[in-house]
Amino acid sequence: MTPRPKATPAPMKGAAEKPGLHPRNPHHHRYEFDQLIASCPELGGFVRPNTYGDASIDYTDAAAVKALNRALLRHVHGIAHWDLPPGYLCPPVPGRADYLHHLSDLLAEDNAGGIPRGARVCVLDIGVGANAIYPLVGHSTFGWRFLGSDIDVKALAAAGQTVAANGLSQAIQLRLQTPPSIFQGLLKVDEFFDLSMCNPPFHASPEEAQAGSRRKWTNLGRGSAGRAAPALNFGGQGGELWCEGGEAAFVRRMIEESAAIPMRCLWFTTLLSKSSNLPGILHALKSVRVQGQRVLPMAQGQKRSRVVAWTFFTREARNAWARERWSLHAATIDP
Repeated sequence: MTPRPKATPAPMKGAAEKPGLHPRNPHHHRYEFDQLIASCPELGGFVRPNTYGDASIDYTDAAAVKALNRALLRHVHGIAHWDLPPGYLCPPVPGRADYLHHLSDLLAEDNAGGIPRGARVCVLDIGVGANAIYPLVGHSTFGWRFLGSDIDVKALAAAGQTVAANGLSQAIQLRLQTPPSIFQGLLKVDEFFDLSMCNPPFHASPEEAQAGSRRKWTNLGRGSAGRAAPALNFGGQGGELWCEGGEAAFVRRMIEESAAIPMRCLWFTTLLSKSSNLPGILHALKSVRVQGQRVLPMAQGQKRSRVVAWTFFTREARNAWARERWSLHAATIDP
């Protein structure tokens, strides 16, 4: 039996909000470091006053970012044990939670406005990584079940240790995929998913990824663009950061492969960072004759992104899917 999602503390209330985040995102308010340190004392060693006199961390320090993530996962999402191998991607939790909340709204569209919760909902996370952030936060928040795939054996081993340490092995499964396939050969014959999600490799080459690291280093106020940057504070291995053709090529391949399994997933979705890639992606969706598509804007401060979602089900078929798989009485309507 799948464990029930853990009860989590109320969202932290701060004096100011983070603009752009989903209104239900529990990370919507500024960090209350006293609360976070109480849940995760190791974070206290990294917290210092910033130039405005407010408590903060050095976001160019990979260890500090990792400690902050661990504190957020523990305090807000009830994840007691979380760690990463050195150098692997350490994504910011608030933005990852935002993606999940936007997807919950997408499912609610087909469920009379109610967000379906619990193990009835199955989600496929393409590129789960060593961090396993989406399954951990998604199960904690909604009780959904997850299958996470990755092409990196070491990343899956680390994610598996986290899943097992938190007693979530029944709720979160992990599976190795063979590149360059995304869906092909991954799913078992009896597996169907309500959602797929993905944060695709952003860059088109290692050199482009390194240049992106230098820009972030400069934007964080650490030297000039011509200076060599240290390892990116959020980390990332090759497959996490780049692939041939970058995110546009990866998402186009995802669309092509989704058309080969149109009835295995209600909504296919992916993040798309570059707005310049959107016209080509929408053209690719038109070419495979999807029945519905959405572009869901996302923002965190000055950063702008979007979720692209598509389905091969008609509206009537989506409503039937919701009745058969989720049961309207099991859904909840959130304010």
